[in-house]
Amino acid sequence: MNNERRAQLLAALNAGVRPATGCTEPVALALAAAEAARRLGEPVRRIEARLSANVLKNGMGVAVPGTGRRGLAIAAAAGALGGDPDAGLGVLADLDAGAAARAREMVDARDVRVGLAEEPYILWAEARVFGDEHSARVCIVGGHTDVVVIERDGVALLERPLPPPDTIDPHVELLTSSSLAEVVETALTADLAELSVADEADRLNMALVEAGRSGEYGLALGRNLLVAVDKGLASDDLANRMVALTAAASDARMGGAPLPAMTNAGSGNQGITVTVPVCVVADHVHATPEQRTRAIAMSHLAALYLHAHLPVLSGLCATTTAGMGAAVGMSWLLDGNLETADAAIRLMAADVMGMLCDGAGTGCANKVSSSVGSAYRAVVSAMAGSRMPYDEGIAGRDADETARFIGRLVRDGMTGTDREVLAIMRSKNA
Repeated sequence: MNNERRAQLLAALNAGVRPATGCTEPVALALAAAEAARRLGEPVRRIEARLSANVLKNGMGVAVPGTGRRGLAIAAAAGALGGDPDAGLGVLADLDAGAAARAREMVDARDVRVGLAEEPYILWAEARVFGDEHSARVCIVGGHTDVVVIERDGVALLERPLPPPDTIDPHVELLTSSSLAEVVETALTADLAELSVADEADRLNMALVEAGRSGEYGLALGRNLLVAVDKGLASDDLANRMVALTAAASDARMGGAPLPAMTNAGSGNQGITVTVPVCVVADHVHATPEQRTRAIAMSHLAALYLHAHLPVLSGLCATTTAGMGAAVGMSWLLDGNLETADAAIRLMAADVMGMLCDGAGTGCANKVSSSVGSAYRAVVSAMAGSRMPYDEGIAGRDADETARFIGRLVRDGMTGTDREVLAIMRSKNA
C-alpha cells in the first residue's frame, strides 16, 4: 500500500471517529435548533422540528444529557435555549442548569412540536424557531453536522444544493473500495502521532465505563453484571469483564451522563463497542502503550470499513459491525494473526446479523453486550481454528465478501422491517 492510500485511510479514520455529547440523532436536531436560535436575533418562544424516519426512531426514547429528560422535543429546546452552535456534536456539552430548566418548561408548555419529514433522506433534521417578531430555519441533511439551509424570515442566509439522496460520502466510498488487510496495515504502519484519535477514544470511552460502574444510569446492565461477579453468580474472567464494562459505558451514555463519547460512524454506542473491549484485552495481555494505540486504531478503522457498506442509519443495530471491528483489534492483541480477525468476522455474521435497531435508548446496552459477547466468542473460536462454512448463511469467503453481503442484506432486505419498527414505536407514543 502506498503512502497516499495510507493517508486517505487515516483521513477517513479522523473523519469517522469524533467526540459527541449525547446520542447523535437528537444532537443533530439540537445543533439545528442552536444554529436557528443564533440567527433569530430574539428569544425563542416556540420550535417546530421535522425529522426523517430514522432520526425520529433513534431519538424518541433516548436521554438528553444535562436535561433530565428523554426525547427529541427536549433536545430541540435545549439546543435552542442553551446549545453552542459552533461546537458540532458537542452542542450540548456546556448546557447550564438554567437553560435546561427553561427547555423543560418549553416542552411542558407544548411549545415544541416534532413531526415526520416526508423527505427522501435517511438523515434529515430540521428546526424552525419562532420569536415574537421573527422566525429562523435550519436543515441538517446527510450527515449529523451537515448544515445545508439557514433562513431568517424565509430569506436564505445559507443554501447549499441538497445532495442527491443516494450521495456517498467520499470517505465512505474510499472505505468500501478498501480491504480488511489495508485497514490493518494502515494501523500498523502509520506514525503513532497520526493515531492520536485512538488515544482520545480510549480516554473518553473508558471515562464512560467508570461513570456507568459508579452511577445509576439507564438499565445499569454493566453494574448489574459486575455485582453478579461479586456475588459469585458469574466468573471474573476476560469475557465477562469486557461485556460488563462495555455495557456500563453504554448505560452511562444512554442514561444521560454529561460526558462525551468517542463515536464511530456517527454513533456513540458503536464507538464504545469498538473501543472498550479492546482496552480490556490490552490490559489483560499487558500491552505496551504503542500496541494499545494501534489496536484501538485498527478496530475503529475496521468498524468504519465494515459500516461503510451500510446506510448511515438502518434497521440493523450497527453495534454488530462495531463488534466485528473490535474483534479485529482483539485478534491482533491476542495472536497477531490477520486470518484470525478475518475468520472472527465471518463467525459473527452467523450470530448477530439479525439484531434490530429499535431506536436509541437504555436498551442499547443490551445490544452492545450481545455484540461484544459475540466478538469474544468469535475470536477465541477463530484462534482455535474454527471457520464458518461458505455454504452456510451470509458469511462470505473472507471478511471483505462478508461485508458486501451484510450491506446487501441491510440495504435491500431490511427497509420494510425498519418501517414496521418505527410504526410500532410511533403507535406507543401516539
